[in-house]
Amino acid sequence: MSDQEYKENPLESVQSHDWNKERLEQLKMLMPDLFTNDGKLNLSELKKVVDPERVNEIERYEFRWFGKSNAKREAFTPTDATLVFDENLSLNPNQSENLIIEGENLAVLKLLSQSYREQIKCIYIDPPYNTGKDFVYSDNFNQDKKEYWEDAEMIENGVMIDTNAESDGRYHSNWLNMMYSRLLMARQLLREDGVIFISIDDNEVHNLRKLCDEVFGEENFIANIIWQKKYSPQNDAKYFSEMHDHIICYVKNIKSNDQLGWEIGSLARSEEQNQRYSNPDGDYRGDWKSGDFLVKTYSEAYVYPITTPSGRVVNPPTGRCWRTSKDKFEEMVKDNRIWFGSNGDNVPSIKRFLTEVKQGITPSTLWLRTDVGDNQEATKEIKDLFNFIPFDTPKPTRLINRISKLALGEDDIILDFFSGSGSTGHAVSALNNEDGGNRKYILVQLPETIDKSSEAYKAGYKKISDITIERNKRVIEKIIEEKKNKQPNLFDKKEDVVDPLTGLGFKVFKLKKSNFPRVEYAPDAEKSDEENVEALKKYIRDKEAQLLTAFNRDELIIEILIKNGFKLNNTITKQEQFKKNEIFLVKDGAKETFICLDGTLADETVEYFKTNIDQKLIVLERSLDTTKKWNLKHSMGDKFKAF
Repeated sequence: MSDQEYKENPLESVQSHDWNKERLEQLKMLMPDLFTNDGKLNLSELKKVVDPERVNEIERYEFRWFGKSNAKREAFTPTDATLVFDENLSLNPNQSENLIIEGENLAVLKLLSQSYREQIKCIYIDPPYNTGKDFVYSDNFNQDKKEYWEDAEMIENGVMIDTNAESDGRYHSNWLNMMYSRLLMARQLLREDGVIFISIDDNEVHNLRKLCDEVFGEENFIANIIWQKKYSPQNDAKYFSEMHDHIICYVKNIKSNDQLGWEIGSLARSEEQNQRYSNPDGDYRGDWKSGDFLVKTYSEAYVYPITTPSGRVVNPPTGRCWRTSKDKFEEMVKDNRIWFGSNGDNVPSIKRFLTEVKQGITPSTLWLRTDVGDNQEATKEIKDLFNFIPFDTPKPTRLINRISKLALGEDDIILDFFSGSGSTGHAVSALNNEDGGNRKYILVQLPETIDKSSEAYKAGYKKISDITIERNKRVIEKIIEEKKNKQPNLFDKKEDVVDPLTGLGFKVFKLKKSNFPRVEYAPDAEKSDEENVEALKKYIRDKEAQLLTAFNRDELIIEILIKNGFKLNNTITKQEQFKKNEIFLVKDGAKETFICLDGTLADETVEYFKTNIDQKLIVLERSLDTTKKWNLKHSMGDKFKAF
C-alpha cells in the first residue's frame, strides 16, 4: 500500500481483508440490477431472486430517491429570511429593473414566489453538474439558527456547502434533493407561456430529465439540445473526448386549443441563405428561387402533359406526378409563378419568393460552437473584462443570447438562480444594446467563498457573488462609454430625448435574517401559569420595543413589501400631507399601498383612513391600541394590515 493509499484508508492497513465487501462487489458485477442507483443492495430485489413467491408488491412507474419527500416539504416551507438593498454595490438603480441577489437561492426563490409569481418568461440555469468535484447546496437557512454564513459548520465568511463524492451512498440523491426543491419553486415563478432551459452534462442528464418530467410534466418536454462546448478534442481522454453538454428545455404548459403555451422565437436568416434568392426575370414581387414542381407521391389526376414556352412537351417520370392539378397549374402560369428557365425550354418549377417564405429559421437541437460559442470563447470574454480569469466555468454570452432570442420578448424577464460569473446578465445587456430591447434579468448567486490561492481572491474578490456583480458592472460601464463616444449629444439630457442610461444598471439585494424579532420564549416549569403569562407578555413588549428602536426603516419596509407581494422595483414616496405620522406611498405598477412604521398611529391619521377606505394601509401592530385597530379593520377590511 502506498503512502497516499494509507492516508486515505488508514484502517485498511491494519485490518484483515474485507470479504463481505468483496462478495458484495462480486454480486454487483454478476447482478447489478439488485443494487440501487446509490450503490446499496436492494433487499427486496434480492428476495425476488431467492423466493419470488414470498414477495408481494404493487408495481408502478415512478421516480424515487432517498430524501425526496423531505425535499418537497422543504420547497414549500416558508422562509423567515428577507432581502436588504445594497445601494453601494448597485449601479444606476433608478434607471433599471435588473436585479442581482446575493444569497442561498432556495430562500431567495421563496421570497420572490409571491411578488414574481407567474411573472418570469424564461429561466436559464447552469447548476452544479455533480461531478464529485463541485458542491451541493445545503438548505439550512433558517432564522432559528445563526445566519447561514456564520454557522460553525460552514466555511468561514462563506456558506455551508457539501462535497458530494461518488463514494457517498447518496451521491445522486443529494444532488436530486438540491435540484427538486428549487425546480418546484421555480415553476411557481414561470408565466403560463414560460420556458426553462437547464445546462447539464452526461453525469446527471438522465436523472434531470426524469426530475423535470415530474416537476413540469412529461408532456411539457420540448427538446434536449446538444451544445458543442469545446474547440478541440482531448487526445488524452481515456475513452472518448467529451465535446458536448446538454441543455434540456421544458415549458410550463404546452400549447393546446384552450391553453396559452410557449411560442418559440426563430433565428435570423443568414446572408448566405438570402443570397440563394435572385430575380432573373425582373418579377415585381422581388427575389425568388425555383422549387421542384414534381412530387414523389402519385396521383393519376396530377399526371398531364405540359407544353413549355419553347413548344416542348414534358410529362412527369413514371411513378411520379406534378405538384398541382392542371387547372391550378394554368392559374400559376398566368400569375407568373412557374419558371421554365431563361430559354423557356426547361421542366417547369415553382417560383418561391423571399418575401413569402418564413423570415426566421427554426432552431435545431444541435448547437455548434461556431454559432453559439464554446468554453474557450466564454473564458476569453471574462478575461477581457478582468484581465485575468476570475471564474473557471463561465458560459459564452452567445449561447445565452440564442436562448434569449428564442424565449424572450423585448420586455420580458429572464431568471438565473445559479448565476455564477453573471453570464446571463452580460448576454441580456449586450442583446438589449444590439436591438434596443428592454429585457430584464434577475440573477441569484450564493456568496460562496473563493479559493484564497486564486487570482480572483488576490484581486480582492472574496465571494463568487462579488464576481457576478463586478462583471455586470463592467459590462454596463463599457456599454455606456461606447454610447457616449458614439452619440455624445444624447448625454446632455435634454428634456425631449430619452435618457440613454435607461435599463443600464441593476439593484443589488442581499439575503439576511428577518428584521422582526423571533419568539424564543419558553415557560419556566418552576413558575405558576400566571407568572409565565406575565413573563411572556413582558418578553413580547421587550421584543416589540427592540423592533422600534433597533430596526433599519428602509430594510423593514422592503421586508414588509416583499411579504405583501410587492416587487423589488417599486417606488416609495413620502406623503407630506400627513402631519402627525411619517407615511409613504408605495407603487408597483397598478398595485399600491400606504405604509407607516411609526411607534404610534395618531388619531388624525386613523380618521383619515377610516374615511378613505378605497386606499390600502400597512402599519406596525405595536402602533395601535385595541380601539384604533378595530376601527381601521372595521372600516377598511382586508385593505388594512398590521405587522
